[in-house]
Amino acid sequence: MQKSSFLRRATATATLALAGLALSGCTTTTQTGGAVRTEPAAVKTEIERGAYDTLERLYKEVKGSRELVRKANGVLVFPNVLAAGLVVGGEYGRGVLRTGGQTVNYYSLTTLSVGFQAGAQSKAVVILFMSRDALDKFRNSKGWTAGVDGSVAVINVGANGEVATNSINSPVQALVLTNAGLMANLSLEGTKISKLDL
Repeated sequence: MQKSSFLRRATATATLALAGLALSGCTTTTQTGGAVRTEPAAVKTEIERGAYDTLERLYKEVKGSRELVRKANGVLVFPNVLAAGLVVGGEYGRGVLRTGGQTVNYYSLTTLSVGFQAGAQSKAVVILFMSRDALDKFRNSKGWTAGVDGSVAVINVGANGEVATNSINSPVQALVLTNAGLMANLSLEGTKISKLDL
């Protein structure tokens, strides 16, 4: 009885944390007739600026990453994915999809997880659609889940600190940056990506 009560409380806490994460990203708001609403133009600008900064940091810190991004048919950048939770946790972030250097659309990323993960942390996620087919499947989906609608290979950096671009053969690749640098041995499986209505 106590165990099920604890799990219910933990799940409720995680749900509230995710809601807080989702709302914390909506920093530019206006109040109209008592209702608070997010300004889409300001949200888009914030996402675009964050995506630009993320890619510049990636190019600076990871040799070969600029060439890899150029080879991709589409680049999906989530500049600030926040993770929080204790027993049941989650992640939330907003990003932008670019093809040919142009913005195509805006997306949200959500992940739920179970296990000890005290505290909150932030990371940037860059997903590269290396083939036109993988990009088209993503863009035509109503909601795309990594590991279900397409597998995502997280790129590792060699001992020389460089991405070996000739060894990249999966149609969907990902790079994950934290304050400490590029993360390896990470799975994005179960991560859901949905189009934002902005």
